[in-house]
Amino acid sequence: MFDNLSDKILGSIKKIKGQAKISEANIQEVIKEIRFSLLEADVNFKVVKQFIEQVKQKALGQDVLLNVNAGEQFVKIVHDELVQLLGGEEVPLNVKGQLNTVMLVGLQGVGKTTSAAKLALYIRKKLKKKPGLVSVDVYRPAAIKQLETLCKQNNLPFFNSDPSEKPVDILEKAKAWAKNEMVEVLILDTAGRLQIDDQLMNELEELKTSVDPKEVILVADAMLGQQSVNVADGFHQKLGLTGLVLTKVDGDARGGAALSIRHTVGVPIKFLGVGEKVSALEVFHPDRLASRILDMGDVLSLVERAQEVIDEKSAKESARKIAKNKFTVDDFLKQIQMMKKMGGMEGILKMLPGAGQMMKQMKNMTPPDKEIKKIEAIIRSMTQKERENHKILNGSRRIRIAKGSGTQVQDVNKFIKQFEESSKMMSRMMKMGMGGGMRGKMPF
Repeated sequence: MFDNLSDKILGSIKKIKGQAKISEANIQEVIKEIRFSLLEADVNFKVVKQFIEQVKQKALGQDVLLNVNAGEQFVKIVHDELVQLLGGEEVPLNVKGQLNTVMLVGLQGVGKTTSAAKLALYIRKKLKKKPGLVSVDVYRPAAIKQLETLCKQNNLPFFNSDPSEKPVDILEKAKAWAKNEMVEVLILDTAGRLQIDDQLMNELEELKTSVDPKEVILVADAMLGQQSVNVADGFHQKLGLTGLVLTKVDGDARGGAALSIRHTVGVPIKFLGVGEKVSALEVFHPDRLASRILDMGDVLSLVERAQEVIDEKSAKESARKIAKNKFTVDDFLKQIQMMKKMGGMEGILKMLPGAGQMMKQMKNMTPPDKEIKKIEAIIRSMTQKERENHKILNGSRRIRIAKGSGTQVQDVNKFIKQFEESSKMMSRMMKMGMGGGMRGKMPF
């Protein structure tokens, strides 16, 4: 979402690198370019004005610290101000106590129903609480059925609503069901409209009065840009929002909503929807997002992803095999599967410091994930015996594998050569003790 904004801000900051001191003369053009980049990203103009004034005030006249150039110091100032703009710190979901209700609201088509399932999965996995879901959207065709399907696919408790009943009556029955099923967090998926209207708001206010939710969370489409800020303000005025979920941030959104909404509306962003899968929900960390925008990486989120998908026992076994130079092609396939769960090679690279610029330099090369896909096809065309001992791959076997994977024999040869070289290098690193800190942590 922030790739374009990130490129422009970093391109501007380069102009003061190497300077002995930050001064009005050498940051004037940079400030101007950053202002334009933010406005182009659809950030609210009042937010841009305040942000620029804060950066300028903090930057001007500061002596450059020992061993830190002006560009690096200016990046730190911009980073700190971005963090404040985004809310300063993470605001956790408030679901303390016995039976809590989380009410999801928003316009039609923003991904509210999918977000309800995502949130339930997060509550079960991360907060170790039992969620339950109910839909009171009696207007949209198949809305209740969609939520039921998502719940069945992910083994989530679901209250089967009757679309012929009034939403407030459905809710009363769902509350009794939740208590009987020992549900700790009841997630309420409400109806949406193409735009805010009195009928929608009156219904939502009635539901809120009936259930007294701990959280009233707006699900907003990041693709809407500045319009999502206006939508958030409208819902907040009527319902008193406690948080937001921004969806479709993995798309082509310019980023203005995320940078404007917290400051303008005064409601914290709590989650980001980063994909269509039910597991694709990230806790919103202002400092981590600011680091991503400035290409400083997000190693903490990367480690958290790794801990979620990597089995520690398997990782230790892989490390043992690498150390003894017994790592097989089949082991490598398992590593590829874990890497895909973490977002693929490109998703991992984007979270490393400086990776944004590196990916930009690689734009004319074959995308890493496309290359990995080719390798996976080659491995899957091998027999189990060949995966466990690649040394038996003679000419005829390699021809068969190439045909089976839709590749060329030279592609198979290239992979085997790279695999052997990588295995030897990793084995040497393990023996030298360089891999000790990574054992059980990462799949590559």
